[in-house]
Amino acid sequence: MSKKKKKNRKPKKQRKLTAAEKREKKRRRLEYMTIFVNGKQKRVKRPVTIEGMSVEEFIRENADPIWLMQNGEYELLHELYGGEPESDGPAPKFRHPDPIERKLPPPDPTLLFDEDADLPY
Repeated sequence: MSKKKKKNRKPKKQRKLTAAEKREKKRRRLEYMTIFVNGKQKRVKRPVTIEGMSVEEFIRENADPIWLMQNGEYELLHELYGGEPESDGPAPKFRHPDPIERKLPPPDPTLLFDEDADLPY
């Protein structure tokens, strides 16, 4: 039996991607990233970024106190602008002013005397 000669076969050329396929490939590359899990590649969505920073870092650098209050970011507000966060304990007790401290309008002079007896009240 004779051995057959193997012909030198050229590898098949890979076809070029169409414009639509290129756009889809670019979109996937921007939206997903490849990570390794147990030695295998997995494609996961990229974390959300704003101007190349994570959302938390962007808020930390750009938010003003009013925005932080409106959006309930109290821990970050106290961390950035100082002060201790309020506890959930009992409400503070307010001191009522003494009657002497209150400023009353001057009495009406006509009401100081009883007109019938000419005596003061």
